[in-house]
Amino acid sequence: MRGGLVIGAALTSAVAGAAVLSFIWTPADITQLSIAARLQPPSPEFWLGTDHFGRDILSMIMLGARVSLAVALVAVGIGMGLGVPLGLLAAARQGGWIDDAVMRLNDLIFAFPSLVIAILITAVLGPSAVNAIIAIGIFNIPVFARVTRGAALPVWTLDYIRAARVSGKGAALISMQHILPNIANLLIVQGTIQFSMGILAEAGLSYVGLGAQPPTPSWGRMLAESQTMVAMAPHVAIIPGLCIVLTVLGLNLLGDGLRDRLDPRLRGQP
Repeated sequence: MRGGLVIGAALTSAVAGAAVLSFIWTPADITQLSIAARLQPPSPEFWLGTDHFGRDILSMIMLGARVSLAVALVAVGIGMGLGVPLGLLAAARQGGWIDDAVMRLNDLIFAFPSLVIAILITAVLGPSAVNAIIAIGIFNIPVFARVTRGAALPVWTLDYIRAARVSGKGAALISMQHILPNIANLLIVQGTIQFSMGILAEAGLSYVGLGAQPPTPSWGRMLAESQTMVAMAPHVAIIPGLCIVLTVLGLNLLGDGLRDRLDPRLRGQP
């Protein structure tokens, strides 16, 4: 699956590069409206065409990439920063009340679709990119907690872990020194998967008006605003939709490739 890893890395790098470049340069100023140039098809002047306000779509795509990646990255950071310690704690206290409490809380959150939870939270807190980060990050916490616990439990049964316990090391020290390094590869792969899910969640929240607010561009809101103009100017809807698809595809391919490279059971397989 080396080809998938290369393709995934290339797609992800292209999106990340466009987001970084948007901090210093975009082809046009999206705050400048030009009704005379509205709904222009792709051309040498406007590489990806213009929207219904005459704004350059390429510039909006670049700025939208910045928003999508930032929201997903911080949300994954929240999920890992809180979920991994909870999972390690639950694994270290397997069978105890702490383990039961963590897993029952996970079950409660998983009982509802992630997007429904995100919509509920952003509807209560108010629509904004920050609240979208909070909503997506909260759902990521039980995901990383469950994955961490499931991966850590078999490691706790290994002989060298028993030896570490006999030598006097506490559960917290063993978790940090021995358990976490052994499951880091799985957490990295899960991080790329949740990153792609964060891109989709941010687009979904922006589509229904609960994500980043104008004038900040968002791929999801670009789709929502263009749905009534598909017949007149299909590129207005196709381009942001294609960006979402390619970004999620790239991250999933990257995650699969990293899993194949980092998992010793799969390493060396064609």
